[in-house]
Amino acid sequence: MRVLITGVAGQLGQELQRTCPTSLEFLAFGREQLDLADVDACCAAVEQHQPDWLINAGAYTAVDRAESEPDLAHRINCLAPRAFAAALQQTGGSLLQLSTDFVFNGDQGHPYQSDQPCDPIGVYGRTKAAGEKAAAEVLAPERLAILRTSWLYGSVGRNFLLTMLRLHAIKAEAGDPLRVVADQVGCPTSTATLAQACWTVIERSAYGIHHFSDAGVASWYDFAVAIGDLAVAAGLLTRSACVEPITTAEYPTPARRPGYSLLDCSSTRSELGLPARHWRDALAEVMSRIP
Repeated sequence: MRVLITGVAGQLGQELQRTCPTSLEFLAFGREQLDLADVDACCAAVEQHQPDWLINAGAYTAVDRAESEPDLAHRINCLAPRAFAAALQQTGGSLLQLSTDFVFNGDQGHPYQSDQPCDPIGVYGRTKAAGEKAAAEVLAPERLAILRTSWLYGSVGRNFLLTMLRLHAIKAEAGDPLRVVADQVGCPTSTATLAQACWTVIERSAYGIHHFSDAGVASWYDFAVAIGDLAVAAGLLTRSACVEPITTAEYPTPARRPGYSLLDCSSTRSELGLPARHWRDALAEVMSRIP
């Protein structure tokens, strides 16, 4: 079976390459090989390589910058999935489209079900929701899987974990507090956890919309505190900074974030046969892989 993976230079793309089952052949496409803003190039890649599956792990993920670059975010997050889906409909392949908790507004205060209607509040979330819809409009349901996740991080790339490790060191050295938002709630998800889910979706041909994250609940403040504590225990830091909780209002950003974005993953775990692993345990494992 041949699998084409986009976004291979990103944190999930690198993990997908590292964990690809030996029974599968994968083709790795980064920005240099495939510009996701180029619809024609997206179609051509599918037509040329005719993959059995395409994992669209590439995306425009700069949440704040998307507010000032809506057209580019739309091309990458919406038009590219539509182009992949249209081409796969012709070649007979299937699409695994990665998506996000940002397709919901974060107002309901209890975990989101996979069959709930999308209601995003920013450009990033709107374009990702539009990408899901666009793919579903042109690709047969029995050939489309959508996998939503939340608060993704890993040992490489750009993410909250690596940013916090750097800031813990800087703030601890200066004796300053590290101020982190405490009123946004979700669940951190390691790239290792998500990559395993991706490969299982493909192996089981688990079509439809799925929610998948690590288990438990956290605020960004909780996540930052755990990063400091576990980094010291792992020897990545000599000491951590004092983390100070603040409100969203005290840390204004160009894009609004959902205040609550926990995903109900119970049906996906049952269908895929994957265990519920607490986010702190996953975080400790990721840290063990950081040099």
